[in-house]
Amino acid sequence: MNNSMINSSVSMHSLQQKLDILSNNIANVNTNGFKKKEASFEDVLTNVKSQPEGFRQQGRFSPLGFNQGWGSKLVQIQTNLAQGPIQSTGNTTDFAIQGDGLFEVSVSKIDENGNAVFQPAWTRNGAFSLTPDNNGGTILTTKEGHYVTSVNGTPIRVPAGLKPVVQENGTVMGYSEQNPSAAALNLGQIKLVRVVRPQLLQDVGDNLYTIPAGITAAEKANILQDVNGLDTTNNRVTLMQGFLEQSNVTLSDEMTDLVIVQRALQLNSRAITSSDQMMNIANNLRA
Repeated sequence: MNNSMINSSVSMHSLQQKLDILSNNIANVNTNGFKKKEASFEDVLTNVKSQPEGFRQQGRFSPLGFNQGWGSKLVQIQTNLAQGPIQSTGNTTDFAIQGDGLFEVSVSKIDENGNAVFQPAWTRNGAFSLTPDNNGGTILTTKEGHYVTSVNGTPIRVPAGLKPVVQENGTVMGYSEQNPSAAALNLGQIKLVRVVRPQLLQDVGDNLYTIPAGITAAEKANILQDVNGLDTTNNRVTLMQGFLEQSNVTLSDEMTDLVIVQRALQLNSRAITSSDQMMNIANNLRA
């Protein structure tokens, strides 16, 4: 009886974690560039029990040994980077990535000395905007105000009077709004990285990913690789201006998994209730 209660208790804890992941996926079904999370489970422990020799009867094909499990545990939460639907917006500051790339942005943090420092982060959400700077121009930023990083590590600056046009290879060209026939200015190139091992990315909220602390530069190259030049043939990463990538969450799949998890929780709760009733009966036995 105690075995069944332990098994159900451990399994219910893992199912609750799975339920949290599903609810987060469903809540972000309409979030631009959101990538759903998937959970992996494994057995905590499995013992092989032996039936008594008297169990061996003529014509009985059931084996003498049977497995006794002790529940399951969550071992990994992995980000599914599958391509989401592409939707046209017509906005010049909206970008969609085709391929397994991420935008790199600079996130402002306050260090232990109270000074503002910038740390790299990565996102799939290309809903950017042009934020005015102190020089009279604008800077390409996310909706939260994080700078979009160029391949040189600097922000993408758009001088006043220029309209940014981004090519498929990520190069940002500035065209004069007053004189369309004027030569375009090269404003830089949006930096993208290719994800090699998405299971090692750390989700920090606001649709941003970072590298866990303690990762060296050599180890980082095994997680993220810089896409230099955005070679569409070899890197399979291109940009589309005026488009946004939608969430890759399929609501029907998430709702189906939600029902399965709810029924599994119900089954384990019934097992605990049954074990409790059996222990109650045993405690009330009289000689």
